[in-house]
Amino acid sequence: MRPATFFITGTDTGVGKTVLTALLARYLKGRDIRVAALKPIGSGGRDDARLLQAALDNVLTLDEINPWHFRAPIAPLLAARREHQRIGAAKVLAHIRTTQKRFDVLLIEGAGGLLSPLGEDFNARDLIATLNATPIIVCPNRLGAVNQVLLTLEALPSRARARARVVLMSPSRPDASTKSNLDLLAEHFDRKRIFRLPWLGGRFALARGWGNLGMRKAVKELVSSLQNFP
Repeated sequence: MRPATFFITGTDTGVGKTVLTALLARYLKGRDIRVAALKPIGSGGRDDARLLQAALDNVLTLDEINPWHFRAPIAPLLAARREHQRIGAAKVLAHIRTTQKRFDVLLIEGAGGLLSPLGEDFNARDLIATLNATPIIVCPNRLGAVNQVLLTLEALPSRARARARVVLMSPSRPDASTKSNLDLLAEHFDRKRIFRLPWLGGRFALARGWGNLGMRKAVKELVSSLQNFP
């Protein structure tokens, strides 16, 4: 049976993709599901990959989780070129598919937003389409969220858009739109596929985040909503 594959993308960089991916990995692992989490391409350090490794209880090595990593905190395509490297989609897909064979569920975290260049002539949208992955769009729950989410949904292939989920990440300081964004977004997108996570602190710690009951409830509801899932 083909493993369930979910691609965690976002409306921008720094929106909470790694936090959500780590929480999903920890939740699924707690249900004794064979789950892997990858961040195939990263730039500006490997803290995100280390968080995923911790969430998986070290079932994968750091290089398995994050085989392409570059020093400069800029778009991976440019960071790779600075180091005289080229990232091709074929190699990235080969690594993902090799990992898929070992697990029942695969979580893949992108870098930046949906259309941010990941390598030579490909982005997260291309990987989602090729892998037939279910996209999970992460967006800060603040002013502008509805426009950003709808633009990202519009950019997805129609087949992926029909399965997409949206996760609104609560900010440290809610603004005037934080309470109303979900309802407004639901006028344009299926409410049952929109989820809201509580604020989990400025410096995310997996143990503290996992102890937040509101977060655990939201993650459980998100997982339960995903089709063809054990």
